[in-house]
Amino acid sequence: MKSFIDTNVLVYAHDRADEAKRDRALAVLADLSPSELIISTQVLNEFYVVTTRPGKELLSRAQAREIVIALSWTAVEPIDADLVRRATDLHAVHALSYWDSLVVAAAARAGCACILTEDLDDGAIVDGVRVENPFRSVAQGNRVRQQNEPG
Repeated sequence: MKSFIDTNVLVYAHDRADEAKRDRALAVLADLSPSELIISTQVLNEFYVVTTRPGKELLSRAQAREIVIALSWTAVEPIDADLVRRATDLHAVHALSYWDSLVVAAAARAGCACILTEDLDDGAIVDGVRVENPFRSVAQGNRVRQQNEPG
């Protein structure tokens, strides 16, 4: 089953600030075979920018570049005029940001069964693609711990 991986999954896999999300992201990526993993050029760009942001660097530029190069060997859905048109159609019909519409359009065009992301409504089906939040149980666990902590 093809799964579209959104930027946040890749970023959390390299973020040491939240070990629970990092562990979950790494597990999600390990569970997918390379033939099942789909990303887009948008995801590659966002990953590089987010992980090398000045003052908030998660990775050096060289490290981020190596990961982008490694990821570019997976199935990468390119942003082209057709994808932009599809995204603008989704943006007009659904209550999504344009950037999220571009992710959905890429996943749909690539024939993905699901999008793994925390940025869309878990369980929603948009343009025939199911949204799955792989961090749902992590977020619930964090809320339970916070509620049980002394105030």
